Amino acid sequence: MNDSQKSLQEAVKQRRTFAIISHPDAGKTTLTEKLLLYSGMIATAGMVKGRKGRKAAASDWMSMEQERGISITSSAMQFPYKDAIINVLDTPGHEDFSEDTYRTLTAADCAIMVIDAAKGVEKQTRKLFEVCRLRNIPVLTFINKMDMPGRDPLELMNEVENVLQIHSYAMNWPIGTGKDFHGVYDRVKNEYVFFSKTSHGGSQKAAIARYPANSPEAIEKIGEDIQEKLLQELDLLEIAGNPFSLEEFLEGKVTPVFFASALTNFGVEPFFDAFIDLAPCPHKRFANLLDGKEIEIDPVENPFSGYVFKLQANMDRRHRDSMAFIRICSGRFERDLTVKNVRLGKEVRLSRPHGMVAGERTTLDYAYPGDIIGVINPSHFAIGDTISLNGGFKFKPLPQFQPEIFARLISKDIGKRKSFDKGVLQLTNEGAIQLLRGYEREDDLIFAAVGKLQFEVMQYRLKDEYGVETILTPLPYECSAWIKGDMKTFVKLTNSTLVVDKQGNPMALFTSQWEKQYCIKQNPNHELVDVLV
Repeated sequence: MNDSQKSLQEAVKQRRTFAIISHPDAGKTTLTEKLLLYSGMIATAGMVKGRKGRKAAASDWMSMEQERGISITSSAMQFPYKDAIINVLDTPGHEDFSEDTYRTLTAADCAIMVIDAAKGVEKQTRKLFEVCRLRNIPVLTFINKMDMPGRDPLELMNEVENVLQIHSYAMNWPIGTGKDFHGVYDRVKNEYVFFSKTSHGGSQKAAIARYPANSPEAIEKIGEDIQEKLLQELDLLEIAGNPFSLEEFLEGKVTPVFFASALTNFGVEPFFDAFIDLAPCPHKRFANLLDGKEIEIDPVENPFSGYVFKLQANMDRRHRDSMAFIRICSGRFERDLTVKNVRLGKEVRLSRPHGMVAGERTTLDYAYPGDIIGVINPSHFAIGDTISLNGGFKFKPLPQFQPEIFARLISKDIGKRKSFDKGVLQLTNEGAIQLLRGYEREDDLIFAAVGKLQFEVMQYRLKDEYGVETILTPLPYECSAWIKGDMKTFVKLTNSTLVVDKQGNPMALFTSQWEKQYCIKQNPNHELVDVLV
């Protein structure tokens, strides 16, 4: 290994690239804010659900996100944390934006699953965990809001195992819950870890005090009743709990569980420290040669390669541009590098590369495997594009999920048709909404989404970013499927509609699940698929 490869290898070992997944309101974006706080990137942590006068969360840069207190877009941020370089992908928690979240998860090497201690494993958490399982992404579990009334910790551990079908191992255990939440017992180091609130609540780092096991000072601090309950639960975990091994965690067979409160910073820093030790650095990825043969791309041994997992329009209002987010998979990236776009079959110069922190751009000269770079996108990139120095292969395609809500959308002002068309093109390119065209009439446009809120965001952004007010007319279709097979012999049902997606793939739209199942029976020589890969 030459000096250049050794330097690259060291850079790869430093990287931790992960996504944070959860059901809405579990505390995902709050946890991201606290990571920024503990890394020194921000001096004061903002609150996601900001009351009047409070600071908006730094990772939610869109005005609609700040108004509603939810994450709508994925944001990518890089910063140092102690001896590591963190690349965090903050994903939308709302299920209506699951497509964006699924695509973003492909760029992660690891995931942090945030669970509300009062609500346990919720619907969207289950969906996102299944995506991690499908892609063999190791998952750490952060059980949040332990300072609030919640469910029994043992019950929560059992639910993680039973609902998600994965072994769990408590890396720490709560000392009291709700208003009696004093801290955690570190099962790895066998010590008590106490936290105390600062005068600024959760906006500044919590003070930490550590005591060895059986410390009289610790027992006096928490009281005999809580101490007795703690020892009983720790004994039960030792007898009936699962063992933990790093190998099984990296294989996705066991999830290490941490109890904490992101809002008050109780347990946040010990969690991040453990994460750095446990989470994997960038590793080999599978790709296909142009003849279909599968190969492995090594982050150190192979020259530069990456793929586009997200497009985002109008991050800079002054320039009305579009940013392509690229996950680097191998080799060292250098500014102004000329690469091959496999889909287009031509070379593209990656000029003006950016790193991102909460919507603020910083120009990059170099980047390494695991890093996420943003490149201004003058129509050179589409979601899923593979780019590489040498070309000749493509990374696995990103999945497309069937839309379930359909509508027509027109501009209120006919004179703003040009702005309307430009906005629609940008938003459909970045995957914010799907645009379908009639199978026989190309000018018959139907907009499709996984969730209703996607339409609200589209209308909001068309008005806010392009000055176009729109009229939305819902359509009666409830589900859809891509059609594989000879369209000349496909039997179309009376109430269904045939369309093609942006890539020209034929789809059928149905008014009910029953109609869809009946169509499948009527077309035994065709395959109707819900996920296109």
